Amino acid sequence: MRKAVIIGATSGIGKALAEILLEKGYMVGLTGRRTELAEDLKNKYPGRAFVSFMDVKNTAESPVQLKKLIDEIGGMDLFVYSSGVGNINPDLSFELEQEAVEINVTGFINLTTAAAEYFRKQGSGHIVGISSVASLRGSAEGPAYNATKAFMSNWLEGVRIKFFKAGLPVTVTEILPGLTDTAMAKGEGLFWVEPVEKVAGEIYQAIIKRKHRATVTKRWALIAFLIKWMPDWIYRKL
Repeated sequence: MRKAVIIGATSGIGKALAEILLEKGYMVGLTGRRTELAEDLKNKYPGRAFVSFMDVKNTAESPVQLKKLIDEIGGMDLFVYSSGVGNINPDLSFELEQEAVEINVTGFINLTTAAAEYFRKQGSGHIVGISSVASLRGSAEGPAYNATKAFMSNWLEGVRIKFFKAGLPVTVTEILPGLTDTAMAKGEGLFWVEPVEKVAGEIYQAIIKRKHRATVTKRWALIAFLIKWMPDWIYRKL
């Protein structure tokens, strides 16, 4: 039985992906701060869904909690970092920018480096990071969100190359979701907001195909292309 750990799995994309993995027969460890939101999966899949409290901003405790969860489920083949925060920050509040860095950068590399070391010793594994289409350009509304997602994307690529050069069969997948119907979708005039179940389903397909990078959903791949190559004089007017 394959074993997965999802960081940030008590709601949103993480929880939807956890349910798909459980339906496919995985044993899944789910982490988050609001563990009561995942009790339905624990009850629906007894003995295969394990829920553990984790605050990724606590960089001292979270790797310890990750190790305990891996031991509880008897190993790890797949690690998914789905925890994240994005704030609309019109006044450029330092506190809001700092929160994005703490969760999307520091919390991310703290736990993902621990997963990378686990897979290095094991000799195999799969790391998945949930970045964003927002990683492709900067944003006036939420500068830190876009910047931290760009950090995630570049870090994942670097680690992918590192494993390749080491000759280790560890897959590193970067996921770039577009707007998804979760609490993260904020602001006015949003378009093409995709159902979280659809997004999670395409992420699962990217995982089983062991892709290096996937933009989800498929129609957001077109938007991502346009955003990436749009001239600055047009982009800054959006």
